[in-house]
Amino acid sequence: MDLTAPVSTIMTSQLITIGTEDQVKLAKENFETNKIHHLPVLKEEELVGMVSTTDLLHFLRYLDKDSQEPYLNDLRLKNYKVGEIMQQELVTVDVEDTIKAVLEVFQQNLFHALPVMKEGKLAGIVSTHDIIKNLVNGAAD
Repeated sequence: MDLTAPVSTIMTSQLITIGTEDQVKLAKENFETNKIHHLPVLKEEELVGMVSTTDLLHFLRYLDKDSQEPYLNDLRLKNYKVGEIMQQELVTVDVEDTIKAVLEVFQQNLFHALPVMKEGKLAGIVSTHDIIKNLVNGAAD
């Protein structure tokens, strides 16, 4: 893998996004159905947050301490909004930032995915999985 290449060469650009007013249940379904771990959160087409499977697990752990009844948890998943559990303080990268710069952000933080922006708009997402996948594919060449 060429670490000087722009992150746009390895990012995921076919995004599944979610809205702040969507039910947490929809986020859970997206994670399970699409086998993904991060959802950019949009409000009127503007990136306002990110929700991860870790955020969902923390939320579910919070619910489970109140009740062991699955139907109550399902009801709560329908009543809570994504905007209530998402991470709002985001670090983003630009499509022209190098893969090395992205690796440095991952190294210095506990992030596992970063929104990739182009001219102030969400263009993609890059995750540690994308990095690993490209390393493995490069090693096979």
